[in-house]
Amino acid sequence: MMKVIPFEERYRQDFIDFNTDWIVSNFGFLEEHDKETFDKIDKELETGAMIFFAVENDVALATCMAMPMEGTTWEICKFGSNKNVPHKGAGSAVFEAAMEWALNHGADRLFILSNSKLKPALHIYEKFGFKEIKLENYEYIRGDIAFEYVKEGTKES
Repeated sequence: MMKVIPFEERYRQDFIDFNTDWIVSNFGFLEEHDKETFDKIDKELETGAMIFFAVENDVALATCMAMPMEGTTWEICKFGSNKNVPHKGAGSAVFEAAMEWALNHGADRLFILSNSKLKPALHIYEKFGFKEIKLENYEYIRGDIAFEYVKEGTKES
């Protein structure tokens, strides 16, 4: 049976591999921001971030990270899956866990940077109530679409 768990050291390489594979297969190369995140996993976790894994029979199926940005805004990022195993629902499960972590740890607003060609991921964002927003700077070369989720009862800026 599949379960969603918070970060465990034994799945660190899966987090890096799933995301590296996904980014490289869709966009051809990792960007500096990506490498920085992979190099600083421990530091991110110490400052409140959390990485979730959907796991079945000790095999990681999908992963997603919730990371504090500034103020009460958190980023949902590094959302990837195991291309070698069917994992129906694993992506939604880790995505929801990352959202809940952020909202339970002080987030009033969640932010996602993505790419418009990633239809399955965009579908998940919309399913969980994210709305598209326009940015002046998408930071990543591959970023061309952004989403936010504003916690109910929060004043929108």
